[in-house]
This record gives sequence, structure tokens and C-alpha cells, in this order.
Amino acid sequence: MNTAYLLIGGNIGNRENYLKEACLHIEKQVGRIVACSSLYETAAWGNTSLAPFLNQALQVSTAATALELLEILLAIEKRMGRTREQVWSARTIDIDILLFNNLIIDSPSLIVPHPRMCQRNFVLQPLQEIAPQLLHPTEQKTITELLKICPDELPVQKIQSMA
Repeated sequence: MNTAYLLIGGNIGNRENYLKEACLHIEKQVGRIVACSSLYETAAWGNTSLAPFLNQALQVSTAATALELLEILLAIEKRMGRTREQVWSARTIDIDILLFNNLIIDSPSLIVPHPRMCQRNFVLQPLQEIAPQLLHPTEQKTITELLKICPDELPVQKIQSMA
């Protein structure tokens, strides 16, 4: 089995319900969710005029390859009403592959580790909650170490633990 770390988030409608629905789809179509972080709220990165996002990090055990996982996650996003009209826009759900095993992937459709994860507190804080000692395969630092040196100044607020 493969281990994938995902970040789910959204800023439209009932954000918490969208995250719960995404988790249900992931469990049904991808594999077992081994760990999930609390919910975290942050201003929209890149376009702070948008409504705040709720985000959550997941550790998933899956038989899918990285590219198969990407296809499944894109289909889940589409089914949940995600449209891709512009970068940094409002969305019902966004599901990003942060890490996949210890692989480094650089293909036209997928880059893993996620290329901007080390620059975003809203990614590192929830990921640090579930995998503090996880080693980033290219930075060779743990998630805790990356969070300490993250240049992002947007505040991230832990709002609750998922039941």
C-alpha cells in the first residue's frame, strides 16, 4: 500500500460539510484515512479578499499510484462542484496531494512534493499535527522544522478537532 498526505480545503458554502463529504468520497474511492488533522481556518492565500478557507490534512493508505490518485481526486472535486476558472479563486473543495510515499514526481500533470507546501502555514500546520516528524523528500527537513522556518505570515487558527 502507498501512503499519501493530502490537504483538503474550501471557502464556499458550509465549508465543514464539504470537508466531511470529501473525506467520505476519499474513504470510498481512494482508501483508508489513517489520520486526519483538526480543522484550520485561514485567510485565502494569494487573494485575501476571498472568504476564509477551512483546511484539513489527511494521511491516506491507498493502492492507487500517484497519477491514479490524482485522477480520482480531480473527479471527486468535480463531483463536488469544483470549477477551475482562475487561480486563487473561491471553491467548494480543493484536494491537493502534498506527499506520496517518499517519491519525487515531476510530470506535466503532477508535481510531488507539492511545490508550494513549504511556503504555506495553512498546509504545514495541519500536516504537522498528524505527521510532525515526517521528512520532506527534497528539503530533508521534518514538517515541524519546515513550519518553524515558513515565510508565510498569514495566521492559521485551529478551530476544532474532527469527530
